[in-house]
Amino acid sequence: MKTSNLCPCVLIAVALSFALPTASFAAEKNAEVEGDESSRSIEPDSPGMAWWRESMKTREQRLEWWREARFGMFVHWGVYAGMGGQWKDQKITSGYSEHIQRRLKIPIAQYRAEVAGSFNPTNFNADEWIRLAKAAGMGYFIITSKHHDGFAMWPSKASDYNIVDATPFKRDPMKELRAACRKHGVKFGFYYSHAFDWGEENGPGNDWDYKNPGGDTLIGGRDWWTTTPEFLPKAKKYVDEKSIPQLRELIKNYDPDIFWFDTPHKLPPWENARIMKAVREASPRVVINGRLLRGMGDYDSTADKPAEFPPHERDWEGIPTTNESYGWSPFDHSHKPAPHFVGLVIKAAARGGNILMNIGPMGDGRIDPKDAAILAGIADWWKVNGESIRGSTRTPLPVQAWGESTRKGNRLYLHVFDWPANGKLVVGGLKSDVKKAYLLSDTKRSALKVKRVNPLDVSIEVPAGAPDRIASVVVVECEKEPAADPARLLQPAFASDTLRTFDGKLNGSDLRFGAGKKSDAYVLGWTRKTDFVSWPVRLNEPATFDVEVTYDADANAAGGAFALSAADQTLDSVIKSGSSQTISLGRITLKPGATELRLTAKEIKSGDLMRPRSITLKTVMN
Repeated sequence: MKTSNLCPCVLIAVALSFALPTASFAAEKNAEVEGDESSRSIEPDSPGMAWWRESMKTREQRLEWWREARFGMFVHWGVYAGMGGQWKDQKITSGYSEHIQRRLKIPIAQYRAEVAGSFNPTNFNADEWIRLAKAAGMGYFIITSKHHDGFAMWPSKASDYNIVDATPFKRDPMKELRAACRKHGVKFGFYYSHAFDWGEENGPGNDWDYKNPGGDTLIGGRDWWTTTPEFLPKAKKYVDEKSIPQLRELIKNYDPDIFWFDTPHKLPPWENARIMKAVREASPRVVINGRLLRGMGDYDSTADKPAEFPPHERDWEGIPTTNESYGWSPFDHSHKPAPHFVGLVIKAAARGGNILMNIGPMGDGRIDPKDAAILAGIADWWKVNGESIRGSTRTPLPVQAWGESTRKGNRLYLHVFDWPANGKLVVGGLKSDVKKAYLLSDTKRSALKVKRVNPLDVSIEVPAGAPDRIASVVVVECEKEPAADPARLLQPAFASDTLRTFDGKLNGSDLRFGAGKKSDAYVLGWTRKTDFVSWPVRLNEPATFDVEVTYDADANAAGGAFALSAADQTLDSVIKSGSSQTISLGRITLKPGATELRLTAKEIKSGDLMRPRSITLKTVMN
């Protein structure tokens, strides 16, 4: 690594010369993940950020439609789609196919002549795209106007590297999509790669044509300005001559409702601040996501491809994709079924968040049939149950043995994934009186019998069969604003109950949640024996459970020890190395009443004790 000879005071002076009113940063811990937010942030209370503080006075108004929507479509589509993940005899068979130029180090001249020069998506139909999104319940639509390859998918006057000047297509798909969104009542916005650009000499990221910082050779391109400050004038020139002018163009020409930014760690935070300020000046009403300045967007973004959601106090959005790539990849057959995405939408809404589900259209402009099938499956569920998501808010109820819940005013929507075989749906923790309960699929809204089990729980008599194969919805109208007890009701009537660590309480200053991807949906930072993870639970009847724990552990953690305790019982285990491994701990018997399940450390060998994912309680039937 190259080490800068400039002292910190010189770097600060350089920052100040680039029109940032302040160079005060707050260093933050953050994992190096693709699409991650900036590893440093500007102090929001600094004098130079007065414009941002003023803009946040209207944040609530900006977010009204976004909160109402709860579900949107993300589309990664550019000239890279025409490659289909293949360049000559080289194929991208895993990961992000839209990164093919970077991954195969394709020279700009060849990429422009052979990739952009042959892009001609004659089967593109904007109205069809938006109709599919609308039918699936998506209230907003975000398209990649410029991805990391630097290519503009509209006739940009700031750069001739655009779809009209550099391809045989000669149409403006952004204009057509904007018109279709207005026609169908869908909010419209742009993904814009403001900081990472492989098509420009002054843009961070291209380290094969220009040896620019921000690429792969410089430890992922993070904080390059501390080691390569001589590139700062070029980066500023790029922001002045491409990023800001193009963003102003997009606002003037298309009046977007939302901007989705990405990879801010490819630029210094003061440049990100200049970009945000320019966008706010051009459109005070546009919503800005969280990947421009940490904690200073209108809402937070999760990591790419989330599987679990850590707690968020602010508004937030998860961005899953149908397979493992965001751009179209004919070699990636890992498409998840429609129930997977319905489950993510429900889980996010229950926790006060949105889902922006990505698809990657094909190079000829068509939606991949696999993606179309997923959208059709979601549409079937949404047609009946969309009311339970659109306009909903965070639920007051704890996670239930049978599923999740959302809320609208005095109304609760119970999303039942595991239909009760005994015909009794017990709602754990609901302290409010129920006025009426009915199936959302029942157009007559026939009242279901409701019985108060005890001061904390309510039982609803439901039909023997589930109305929906994915998630059936029971509507509960409360007499007043629903109040709930936070402890999770364990229900032995179900075969098993899984307690995710993401729904537990972290007790310890170093414990933290992973990003939530399939690979890191666990708790990490467990380096002290005093730390623990806990779940408050209750039972209405005595029950015996076989207990399993699922965790990851490094080789150097093997031989350590942990325990799961509940009331006066403790189950011990020795740690084994491995990923997503499920270990049987033994059997516990719990009495009626409230208790706490607690996962604790007994011996830590090295690094993290382990990285726990979940505890599963399997009912032992008498």
